[in-house]
Amino acid sequence: MTSENHGTVTADSAVVMSPTGSTSEAAPFSPSTNELIQAGWSKCWSKRENRPYYFNRFTNQSLWEMPVLGQHDVISDPLGLNAAPVSGEVISDAGLGNGQRKRHPSEDTQAGPNSFKRPKVGFLPNSLFDASKTNIYLSTTVNNLVYWDLDVQTNAVIRERASADHLPPHPEIELQRAQLTTKLRQHYHELCSQREGIEPPRESFNRWLLERKVVDKGLDPLLPSECDPVISPSMFREIMNDIPIRLSRIKYKEEARKLLFKYAEAAKKMIDSRNATPDSRKVVKWNVEDTMNWLRRDHSASKEDYMDRLEHLRKQCGPHVASVAKDSVEGICSKIYHISAEYVRRMRQAHLTLLKECNISVGQNLSDLFFLFKVDGTESTEVQDRLVYCYPVRLSIPSPPQPRVELHFENDVACLRYKGEMVKVNRGHFSKLELLYRYSCIDDPRFEKFLSRVWCLIKRYQMMFGSGVNEGSGLQGALPVPIFEALNKQFGVTFECFASPLNCYFKQFCSAFPDIDGFFGSRGPFLSFSPVSGSFEANPPFCEELMDAMVTHFEDLLERSSEPLSFIIFVPEWRDPPTPALTRMEASRFRRHQMIMPPFEHEYRSGSQHICKREEIYYKSVHGTAVIFLQNNAGFSKWEPTTERIQELLAAYKPSGRSLPSPGPSSTSTGDKDSKPVQEHLARSQDNSSPVDKTAPDTTNI
Repeated sequence: MTSENHGTVTADSAVVMSPTGSTSEAAPFSPSTNELIQAGWSKCWSKRENRPYYFNRFTNQSLWEMPVLGQHDVISDPLGLNAAPVSGEVISDAGLGNGQRKRHPSEDTQAGPNSFKRPKVGFLPNSLFDASKTNIYLSTTVNNLVYWDLDVQTNAVIRERASADHLPPHPEIELQRAQLTTKLRQHYHELCSQREGIEPPRESFNRWLLERKVVDKGLDPLLPSECDPVISPSMFREIMNDIPIRLSRIKYKEEARKLLFKYAEAAKKMIDSRNATPDSRKVVKWNVEDTMNWLRRDHSASKEDYMDRLEHLRKQCGPHVASVAKDSVEGICSKIYHISAEYVRRMRQAHLTLLKECNISVGQNLSDLFFLFKVDGTESTEVQDRLVYCYPVRLSIPSPPQPRVELHFENDVACLRYKGEMVKVNRGHFSKLELLYRYSCIDDPRFEKFLSRVWCLIKRYQMMFGSGVNEGSGLQGALPVPIFEALNKQFGVTFECFASPLNCYFKQFCSAFPDIDGFFGSRGPFLSFSPVSGSFEANPPFCEELMDAMVTHFEDLLERSSEPLSFIIFVPEWRDPPTPALTRMEASRFRRHQMIMPPFEHEYRSGSQHICKREEIYYKSVHGTAVIFLQNNAGFSKWEPTTERIQELLAAYKPSGRSLPSPGPSSTSTGDKDSKPVQEHLARSQDNSSPVDKTAPDTTNI
């Protein structure tokens, strides 16, 4: 529209041409002039078409017909999710949902190559979904029960920081990353099967990704490539726990008897087939024969007798079995790591080539490219040493043009497709991503890159936690909504230390992938985030190494800051053996309060809440949860965990009654802690207990 003049035309009424070529007499402009002007609209004259049109100075939108206020606001609803569907309406990536887009008459006869038709679907009534109100609760309209409060403003204060040097995301690179990650999972499965004759421990690959990222200094956001040590303690530990066989939970006596027999047989077979010392062969052979004789003669043993015998056999044979399997398991860990490093090198080269083709140069020293985007979208050439409220991650490298990503809706599910690869998200979370993007993204005001970035986001998390049914949902589970409400009301919590754009409650949070999550509000990985003050909630993925690094970071922040700083941490109460993170927090001089929620008496929200069925969102925890308050002196004075506040938090923990009686397969997977058959017995012994409130040490000593 370079030849058109955006000057306002004064006219009481006019006959305007609709995009379909039909004429209609527009309503008088004067009755709603103030509202239209306030919304940014003005009536202009098109020299090329020789007729009037309407132009919005805020959005650069132009319409042939008079805009209808309240029908579709592209500022609050850029994708037009609330607009009434039009039969045969054609939309494109750059103008989703804009049914009144100004077009030439030639466009009405045939859609362009980058357009696609919106299917007829049931849209949410405006009374149930108002994009201008970011506190959304959709319980009866969509299949997924979702809730978040994006109106809560942050109290997290940080020092101003430079833009990040991550390469900007692109669907082509994300597709390659997904393919290589799938191949890496297949390699892991084959190595475990060929070398040890076992299936890979459940979700051990996912926890390997989490653990590696604690120490990884590589350049890929997902796969590790520069770690020390090369051998992953997490992967090594989980494979060793399944050697010679995986010890699953048992319920009946016959299951316990079979498990004992299989373990004895597998231990003897491994010792005979490996390069074991004579002493190891002798010890294992004697204990296995003794166990077999006991099984033959004692047919009246109870389940507990079999379990005690199994535990005795493990103590006697376990060290010898582990010694002969050690080199082989280390070889598996090393092989997977080096394959990952090679894949990272390939992806990095492909990414740099793509940027070069788009005339985007990336220097060898990416820090030379830093420039800072302020929260208001303006640029600053240098970082000032000052305190500011936290803001989303900004990338220092401009984003290349994005390819077309198709969008269509199947009932209440948004389906995004790129080169045949489809990802899905329910309509409620799709609307949430739209709002987060509008609040946080500063380089795409017209939402031209929105769909491609949503596709990359969902694909990334799908690859991180696996594509199996319910896989990974336990690793990225979230607290129930009433807990967040109580934390915000009673303790001023406005920030989540471990979340994602898909499961966050607040619009300010830390997450795993700053390169893509930053467009949706992420402040980056928490271990790289250094707040000076604020009140925070931390519910980390259940990876021991990550939780231990989290505690180190907490104590360092609390030690350095004299401003009010508070962390409320939710971690599993693993006691057999206790995890280093839990032990350290209980002994920390910053611990102000602690309480224990018993197993099966509290809930989590599934990490797959953006796509799972409504009845599968909430599940009961099979382990206890420790809630620990770490605060410095100023934080304790401002957000003291008083008896009244703690009672409000406990009341919010009351189960909703809509959770599953037992969690899905993935949510019960918590590493080697769940591989021990004694865990079920311990959980049952606490099933009928009540919350334990452990008082903090004397705060005068802190």
